[in-house]
Amino acid sequence: MNIKRALISVSDKTDLNDFAKKLSKLKIEILSTGGTAHFLKDNDIKITDVSSVTNFPEILDGRVKTLHPVIHAGILARRDIAKHMETLEKLDIKTIDLLVVNLYPFEDTIKKSKVSIEEVIENIDIGGPTLIRAASKNYKDVIIITNKNQYATVIKSLQEKGDLDIADREKLAIEAFSHTAQYDSIISNYLSGKWTDEILPDSKTITLRKKQDMRYGENPHLKGCFYKTIPETLEPCVTNALKLQGKELSYNNILDSDGAIEAIKEFSEPTCVIIKHATPCGIASAKNLLSAWRDAYATDIYSPFGGVISFNREVDKNVAKELLKLFLEVPCSM
Repeated sequence: MNIKRALISVSDKTDLNDFAKKLSKLKIEILSTGGTAHFLKDNDIKITDVSSVTNFPEILDGRVKTLHPVIHAGILARRDIAKHMETLEKLDIKTIDLLVVNLYPFEDTIKKSKVSIEEVIENIDIGGPTLIRAASKNYKDVIIITNKNQYATVIKSLQEKGDLDIADREKLAIEAFSHTAQYDSIISNYLSGKWTDEILPDSKTITLRKKQDMRYGENPHLKGCFYKTIPETLEPCVTNALKLQGKELSYNNILDSDGAIEAIKEFSEPTCVIIKHATPCGIASAKNLLSAWRDAYATDIYSPFGGVISFNREVDKNVAKELLKLFLEVPCSM
């Protein structure tokens, strides 16, 4: 077993109990601190408190816990450089071979209604990103885990081989750097929206997260997937739409759906919008949804083939029956 020591410090403790127990069974020493240490102890998992390693207590209400040379030297020391290892030996510092860190829930915090700026600021993680970046930089010697979905793969490899292949280490490092980059981007964008009125700043980082894979891209031979911006908007849009049934959407399906939703938002009276290839081929408002649908469809009865229909009211039984009748004749999307 090449992995002898792990440091665990997480906000999201989902599946951590089982993972940590498996690490212990592999005779891997676990360092921990704060709430994570209490969690592990409560689940009868033996841990070594970080403060007993650094000989320095947690201070400033937990703002400073792992920011210590003993911890970061144990992570950053290159095992293939003799001078590094001699320095560790001279200073009585042990290496840390596995790091498990996920960050303070900043994204969830800013979703709260009427959240105070004080609470927002306290949920900006400092030690976590520093640990993650250190381990990612030294990926050849330190395994970095930032997501509970990575537990199973890492444990399986440790149980079978006692280590991870270099390709797996590289993949985890990439995911870790992406994790901290997105985290900082969300913080920057949120605070910019709170503290400035600047619409066109000199630099802007956009954070995207995959929502779903597409059947194909703009054309059938192209690959594609659909990303949403983070933090998510609360405004009704195609990103927030829920697919109730049917096969995966294509690029053009999503593009048309976006056009249909954005167009329908311009109307307050009962309205139907039909979009094909990002172009309206029928828009109508009426006293009720059924009349709006009939008028919109009568505008062009050929172009809706393979298009998208949107409404700004809940579709009732009468409208649904007419739509079903049409779908049996002319395939459309809704």
